Amino acid sequence: MTVESIDFAALLCSRLCHDLLSPIGALNNGLELLADENDPEMRARCLELLAESARTSANKLKYFRLAFGSAGGFGDMVPAGEAKSAIEGIFSSGGRVNVGWLVAEDSLSKAAVKILLNLSLIAGEALVRGGQLDIGAESREGATEIVVRAEGPRIVLDGELRAALQGEARQESLTPRAAAAWMVNRLVTGAGGQVMLSEPNDPVLLFGVSVPRR
Repeated sequence: MTVESIDFAALLCSRLCHDLLSPIGALNNGLELLADENDPEMRARCLELLAESARTSANKLKYFRLAFGSAGGFGDMVPAGEAKSAIEGIFSSGGRVNVGWLVAEDSLSKAAVKILLNLSLIAGEALVRGGQLDIGAESREGATEIVVRAEGPRIVLDGELRAALQGEARQESLTPRAAAAWMVNRLVTGAGGQVMLSEPNDPVLLFGVSVPRR
């Protein structure tokens, strides 16, 4: 393993810890409140918050397993329904982003699932005031084509993420929040494909990827 790959693994770990800190911290706080609370209504409310935090943590872990991990338990292909469940789980708690699933395939390669999930998360997080997130994928002519479209009242894609997606960022200067974008670029270009992005001033955010199947 190279120093560069170790550094990148550290970036991904930092990203995962950051994303899990909030729901797990809420679990800890809820348990502390529950231990000191005697009012039945407040105890019921604490239990509701604990259940919500546990559900959020489980959804994030399911997403991370497919988006960043080796997706153990699956073969070379991952059922598209698993990817759909993972991305819907990420956005279900906030209720600000409506997910449109337009994937025609029953299953996708592990690399394609990683690309699709990470582009979906990047696009969904760019919808800072919520909106519509449409995700499509199909295989044809020896390639898997992925399209992610985000539309809402306010779209913000950080310049660092844009540079990382386009392969214009230097790995040594990457921050944890750009690790997923960098991984997408490495997966796509490593397979002989290219990441296409809409222009910064376009009214919608559009990602397009064509990954040759090997």
